[in-house]
Amino acid sequence: MSARPQPGATRDLLELIFGFGVILFALWMPEFPQRIFSTVALVVTLAIVLARRPGVNELGLGWRGLVSSLWILPAAIVVSIVSVIVAKKIGTLHPLYKGDFKHIAGYVLWTIYQQFLMNDLFMPRLTRLLGNASAAVGMAAVLFAAAHLPNLPLAAVTLIWGAISCGLFRRYQNLYTLGLAQGLLGLCFAVCVPDALHHHLRVGLGYLRYTPPASRP
Repeated sequence: MSARPQPGATRDLLELIFGFGVILFALWMPEFPQRIFSTVALVVTLAIVLARRPGVNELGLGWRGLVSSLWILPAAIVVSIVSVIVAKKIGTLHPLYKGDFKHIAGYVLWTIYQQFLMNDLFMPRLTRLLGNASAAVGMAAVLFAAAHLPNLPLAAVTLIWGAISCGLFRRYQNLYTLGLAQGLLGLCFAVCVPDALHHHLRVGLGYLRYTPPASRP
C-alpha cells in the first residue's frame, strides 16, 4: 500500500509547479532573451532546492555511491559504440554540430545540471506528493520528457532515460556518473540521428525556429 503524502504537500506542489514553469518559460523564449533568462532560471531552481538545506550526499554531489556507480559510464560507452556502428551502417552517422571542446564541455555541464533538476528538484517533491517512489520516478521522467517538446525523438529517449536515471539515482545517490553518462549518450544521439529530426538537440521555441545550415542566408 502506498504511503500518504507527507505534511507540507502545498509547499512541495508550489515549488514543483514554479520550478518546472520557470524552466519551460526559459525554453520557450526567443534566443536573445533566453540567454539572459536561462541564468535566472538556473538561479531560481537552485535556490528552490537549496532552501531545504539538503546535505551534499543527499544532493548526490558527494562521494557516496561514486565508486559503485562507475559501471554506468562503461555501459554508456558500450551503448554509444553500438549506436555509432549501427548509424554508420544505415548511413545516418554525421559530424557533431559545434564539436569544439568548449561546446562539448558546456553540454556535459548542462546534462549534469539536468540530473540535478530531475533528481534534486522533481524527485523528492514528487515522492512526497505521490507517496510512492515508483510513481515519482515515472512522473519525473514524464516531466523531463515534456521539457524536451516539441522535439519528439528527443522527448521519447529522455522519457526512457529519465526513468532509468531516476531509478539509478535512488540506488547510488550520485549525480556525477549519471550526468557524464547522459552527456555521452546525448552526444551519441546527436551524431547518430539526423539533424533534420532533432534540430541540433534543440527544444522549445528553438526547435520550431530551427533552420538547416544549408538553407541559411
